[in-house]
Amino acid sequence: MIVCQSPRLRLRRLEYRDAPFIVALLTDPDFLRNVGDRDVRNEDDARRYLSEGPLASYSAHGFGLFLMELRDGGTAIGMCGLLRRDTHPDVELGFALLPEHRRRGYTLEAARACLQLATQTLGLKRVVAITALENEGSIGLLERLGFRYERVVQFTPDGDSRLFVYEPPVTG
Repeated sequence: MIVCQSPRLRLRRLEYRDAPFIVALLTDPDFLRNVGDRDVRNEDDARRYLSEGPLASYSAHGFGLFLMELRDGGTAIGMCGLLRRDTHPDVELGFALLPEHRRRGYTLEAARACLQLATQTLGLKRVVAITALENEGSIGLLERLGFRYERVVQFTPDGDSRLFVYEPPVTG
């Protein structure tokens, strides 16, 4: 199910058939370093991750992480979407991209589409994002999207993270 589109991308709900892609993305060394280990090593683990993560989020909240795929050819390149976690009250923007598709503006494009979904469709007045302390690529991307740094937080036992906040401009 396609959730939103951008000029070069489609964002759609993840499905069990995406398990091979999930293994590739969640075992990428950059994902492990910057996002964390989700205990995914094979397709069975990926299906468990999908069931307990994105698919459960779609059922509970109507949104979650979405598969980013190229409109031209349908190649899966990453995930981007909205998360609601028990560790904080805000909806969070999350994203990850396979290494061979980085530095081409895809994440910026997908994140803008997700922020539009969050603010215009879901009516959210605040969206947060967290990054590893030294993840300069994600920090720069969030700043380009209009997020502002708020503080260092510890939402997980993995350690400190930087918290960024997006509040859409008031129109009227």
